[in-house]
Order: sequence, then C-alpha cells, then structure tokens
Amino acid sequence: MYTGRIICWVLLGLVFPWKLSGQSSCQLRFDEALRQMSTASRGLKIAEQEVRIAHDERSIVDASWYPQVQTSGMYVHLSEDVEVKQKLSRYTNPIKEHVHELFPSDVLISGMLDKVGSYTLSFPLLPRDLSTLDVTAEWVAFSGGDRLLARRIGGRLISVAEENRSAVKATELVALVESYYGLFLIQQTIEVRRLALEGMKRHYFDAIRLEKVGMIDKAARLVAQVAYEEARSALEAARMDEQVGQLTLRTLLGISDDTVRITPVSPLFVNEVLPPYAEFAAMLPKGNPAIKVLALQEAVAGDQLRMSQSDYLPNVALFAKHTIWSHGIPSNLFPRSMVGVGFTWNLFDGLAREKRIVQSRQIRQSLVLEREKVEEELAVTLSELYVTLEKARADADVWRSVTTVNEELLRVRTRAFKEGLATTAELIDAETMLADARLAHLASCYAYDVALINLLALCGTPEVFTDYSRMYE
Repeated sequence: MYTGRIICWVLLGLVFPWKLSGQSSCQLRFDEALRQMSTASRGLKIAEQEVRIAHDERSIVDASWYPQVQTSGMYVHLSEDVEVKQKLSRYTNPIKEHVHELFPSDVLISGMLDKVGSYTLSFPLLPRDLSTLDVTAEWVAFSGGDRLLARRIGGRLISVAEENRSAVKATELVALVESYYGLFLIQQTIEVRRLALEGMKRHYFDAIRLEKVGMIDKAARLVAQVAYEEARSALEAARMDEQVGQLTLRTLLGISDDTVRITPVSPLFVNEVLPPYAEFAAMLPKGNPAIKVLALQEAVAGDQLRMSQSDYLPNVALFAKHTIWSHGIPSNLFPRSMVGVGFTWNLFDGLAREKRIVQSRQIRQSLVLEREKVEEELAVTLSELYVTLEKARADADVWRSVTTVNEELLRVRTRAFKEGLATTAELIDAETMLADARLAHLASCYAYDVALINLLALCGTPEVFTDYSRMYE
C-alpha cells in the first residue's frame, strides 16, 4: 500500500508540474492551476461538446445542397390484365354507310359488316404480375433562399455555442481566482495568526514573569492571558477555514485525493497602473459573451424573418429516373429513363406565412430590447467593479503604510513594556493592531484580484488576468 502511494505521487509529479514537498503537499502556481482546471473541468467539456454539436447541425443543413439519390422497387399483382378493348363496329359502321350509298339494295355485304362489327378487339398491355427496380435522383435548384439563410443561421448558432464556451471559461476562471487566491489568503491569514499567537504567548509569559517580581498586577497578567487565548482560537478558526478552501480548490482542479494539501505560490497582487475606465467601457459591448450571444440571436431572428418571407416563392427541382430492372412493363409504354424539372408554389396556406412573419418580427424586436437592457445593466456592473477595484487598490496602499507604522509601534511598546514604561493592554493593542493591519492588507489585495477578474470576464478578456498576475510572481 505504501509502494502504491509512492507510485501515485510519482505519476502526479509527471502529469502536473508541481513541486512536491512531503507526502501530501504540493506547491502550485496559478498558471499551473489554470491548465489543470482546463483539463479537468466538466463544464468546459460540455461547452466543447455543444460547439461540436452546432458544427454537426450546420453540416446537416449543408446536405440540402446535394442531390438526393434513392433506390426504390416494387412488386404488384393486379386483379385483371391491363388491356385495351375496342368494338369493331366503330370501324364497320362507316364502311356499311358507304356501301349503302353505292349499293342501296345490297344485303350480303351489310350483313357481313354487321357480323364483324359485333366483335370486340382486345390488345393486352400489362400482365397481372409486375415488378420493377428504379433509381431516382432529385436536386432542389431553387428554394426561395431558404438554404442560404439556413446555412447562415447554422453559422451563427456555431458562434453562439462558441460564445457560450467563452462564458463558461470566464466563469470557471473567476471561480479559480476566487478559490486559488482565497486559499492563499487563508494560508497567509494562518501565518499572521501564528505570528500573533507567538507574540501573545511571549507577552503572556513576560506578564507572568513581571507579575512575580511585582512590576504588574494580576489584572494585567489576566489581560495578557485572555489575549493569548483569543489568538489561539483565531488561529484554530483560520485552520478550519483552510480545510474548506482546500476542498473547494481540489474540487475545481479535479483532484479526488483528499490527502493532497495545495500550497498556492502565486501571491496576491495589486497593479500600480490600470487602463482607464473608458477603455473597459469600450470593450464591454464588443467582448461580453452575453451581449454577443444576444446580438447573434437577434441576427438569427432576422434570418428567420427572411426565411418566412421566402415562403412566398416557388421551389424548383430537377429530377431524373432510371429503371434498372423491370418485369412485365414494356419500355414502349413506360420508358426506362426520364429527366425533368418541376416546381411547387404554395399560393395560399391559411395565412400561416403572414403569422410567421409577424411572429419573427416580434421575436427580433424583443431580442433588441433585451440586448439593450443587458448592455445598460452590465454598464452599471462594470462601473461598480471599477470603483471596487480602485477602492481596493487605495485600501491596499493605506494598509501597507499602516502595517509599517504598527510594526514600529509594536517594537517600541515591546521595549517599553520590558522596561515597565508600557502597560500590558498597550502592548496587546499594538500586537492586535499589527495583525489586523496585515489581515486588512491581504483582504484588500484579495478584493482587488477578485474585482479584476470579474471586470475582465465582464469585458470578455478573462485570460488577460494572467498577464496582470505574472508581473508579481
């Protein structure tokens, strides 16, 4: 079992470029996490499948441009022979009238003609048993423009599937940034809490020592003890939060082994320079997948409107037929081969075409209104995200400065406490303020990174996030 665990980790190291440290810990950069998520994401696989399905749908539409060739055969048994019957009186009566004109008193010839005229002449055409094997080809030469419009709609539906795939990628990337940097934030929080606990522990033991020599009273020592217990509780809470963060990131990366402990090594960052808001606002209508999908659907509705209007035009088709084999059907009655052209023209269909045209216009107008509404809502969201981005960057600068000041304050108060010039409460306040400032700086950086990826995803360029993050790796 131990050997199997070693082989498993060797394979993981070969498949994923992770730096393994220990049996169940791996250091992971953000770009490595991104590659792993792209491989493991079921959502992306579903989106890729939908794109392939859209391509197949257009291929089905393209098949209408080719002729349709069919083979058909039949066997027929008739209840009677097919024949032509004709009474001879039709021919003898005119002759008899002519004979009467020449020989009015003739009886012999008239009797003979009457006898012949009483008979019926029969010519057989088809026997009772018939069989045939035919090949038929048909090619629609003109369909009112339906095939052109259908192919155009198929192309637009492919674009819709691709935009949906881009939206899924953006959603997955946002989730990865939140979970990856969220885990980094939690682990840094654990480190801050650990340092704070060490400081509180040191202050607590100093307080015990000073209480024994009479430099502080019991109350001051109890204050230090309470601060120490609170710091230990905060550290344990942060460690429990890390378990949730580990599970979230492992699930997103498709790692089923719950013994793997991921250590993000790409740090939180704050960019010093960002493009102006106007640049993002210009990118929004052109890059946002939701807006682009609605625009494509609007174009599809326009093509469907034109298809409804083309129903007023006739369909023209060329056809050819050849009899490969036949029995009982003479070729002089039914030729073995034939070619031709035909058309169908629906002159009246109960106003169904008019209703489809009205419906297509209403659908297109509805999509136009929906697209305009989405553009307005996303513009507001974009403005809010940009403000959040600027505020997080400003907060990060402020808390960085505050952290530096609190480090100096803690150093001064620690020295003063040891010399009896500062109280335990003042020392604990300095330690607490330093930890809070460090955590606030980390939280500001995390808020900046999350706002940045959401802003870029909204503009349709979430992949640019890696360019912003690489400057700080």
